[in-house]
Amino acid sequence: MRPKKFESDFLIIGSGIAGLAFAIKASRIGTVNIVTKKKESDSNTNYAQGGIASVLSPGDSFDKHIEDTMKAGAGLGNRKAVDLLVRSGPERIRELVEWGTHFSEKKRPGGGAVLDLGREGGHSMNRIVHARDLTGQEVERALLQKVSEIPNIQLFENHTGVDILTEHQLQITRRRRDSIHCYGAYILDNTTGMVNTFNAKMTLLATGGVGQVYLHTTNPDIATGDGIAMAYRAGALIADMEFIQFHPTALYLPRAGGPRFLISEAVRGEGAVLVNGRGERFMERVHPLKDLAPRDIVARTIDMELKKYGVTNVYLDITSKSKKFLMHRFPNIYARCLDEGIDISKDPIPVVPAAHYLCGGVVSDLDGKTSIENLYVSGESACTGVHGANRLASNSLLEGIVFSDQAYRKADENLSNFNRTGTMPEFPDWSKKGTFDLEEWVLVQHDIEDVKRLMWDYVGIVRSDKRLQKAHKRILLLAEDIHDYYKKSTITWRIVELRNLATVAKLIIKSAMTRKDSIGLHFNADHPSPGRHKVNVLLQADHEPKLVKLGRS
Repeated sequence: MRPKKFESDFLIIGSGIAGLAFAIKASRIGTVNIVTKKKESDSNTNYAQGGIASVLSPGDSFDKHIEDTMKAGAGLGNRKAVDLLVRSGPERIRELVEWGTHFSEKKRPGGGAVLDLGREGGHSMNRIVHARDLTGQEVERALLQKVSEIPNIQLFENHTGVDILTEHQLQITRRRRDSIHCYGAYILDNTTGMVNTFNAKMTLLATGGVGQVYLHTTNPDIATGDGIAMAYRAGALIADMEFIQFHPTALYLPRAGGPRFLISEAVRGEGAVLVNGRGERFMERVHPLKDLAPRDIVARTIDMELKKYGVTNVYLDITSKSKKFLMHRFPNIYARCLDEGIDISKDPIPVVPAAHYLCGGVVSDLDGKTSIENLYVSGESACTGVHGANRLASNSLLEGIVFSDQAYRKADENLSNFNRTGTMPEFPDWSKKGTFDLEEWVLVQHDIEDVKRLMWDYVGIVRSDKRLQKAHKRILLLAEDIHDYYKKSTITWRIVELRNLATVAKLIIKSAMTRKDSIGLHFNADHPSPGRHKVNVLLQADHEPKLVKLGRS
């Protein structure tokens, strides 16, 4: 069987809110191929419980949402990007509704209904649009339905991105200042084991986050940082990889395997309080917002409680609310906890922090453009500047739809230019190499666990210089072994994921070592104070990490 070649105007890698929203719009002006690793609905979007933050009530304002976002980001956010995010929000929400998304509503006193706006940590107002506690699932459902109705969108399930197509694959010698161009990607068909060539005039990375690089995470199995690793290898700029958001409240189950079940921040927004094993509230003495403090502060405080008492978990108590209310507002959470023998109307919920969200990623401008020509990025894979050092709750789905809209507008302009003046190079077929060795395959599984355990133990919520130095030495050895195995073995989706996990782990460690202060989600016990200057850690292949203030036009 020979590898296949596919061509389209747009190639989208990933099928969460960012990728699907871009696809729907891009289909108006060209052909679209979407590739996704597992089933079409496997994405971080589908796991999002809380909702989408947007200014939709009379008492709220853009300025308030902007200030809440900047404050949560510890002053490291790009104000232009935040301003764009917030002011675009209401229109993007209306768009989702037009595409068939059903958000929760409540009855208006004088008759009729309005959106039921929730509140989460770090927000000064109720502004969270939600579909009870299954918002991501509802958004994903609506977008997939819309995509299925568009004839010039083709969806390829069970496909994994391997490498971006650039001048490198053509062995073209490039001068240092020459631009790198993207022409699509090599994509692995997980079912057949064939690596096919997907040529495209414009490519969007929407591959989600990196949660699976940690032992405990709320992310689905597919969140292995593929897009970020591919972009890095191709020469794109990467930034802020040290800012990993650990969600404070994942359901603690001693036997848990796979993704940890998320207890949405919206539960605290409805009045839940955090208590230790003695029943003592501990957030009251830490922050003015108490249990609704920003996530980095809550996660770090829980981590301190665990270490102080040598326990495995704390508790989230919402027994002040009625069973009827909880079953209506949080049906998914109520049912999942009940499956584990926990009636949340009577029992506090055992919780523990888990890796949840990456604030950094592939650097983009306000139009979703990366430093590689014709390559765009949106969603959790992107570093747009809106999150700074910490993401404000429920700004993530909003970021995906806003910057996918921006990317579509710019790609529309660039597609016209490409059609007038550009040419598509002829790329060689992927060279099938190596053999499958079952004994080596067992070692792959061990390497994956080694990377995840290494990151959890040494590069977690609280870091130190010594831990980071140890992590760096170990990841370099692991990465070398993994690279050797990748070169000599038959390529499989699991090997591709392992390669990418090792790459993003190295980027996170490098970024954390470069930052010699503590800000937002990055806390180093040896440098507990924030630096005098707000700077970003910038990474690029074959270059040393840099501390710079990223400027975006």
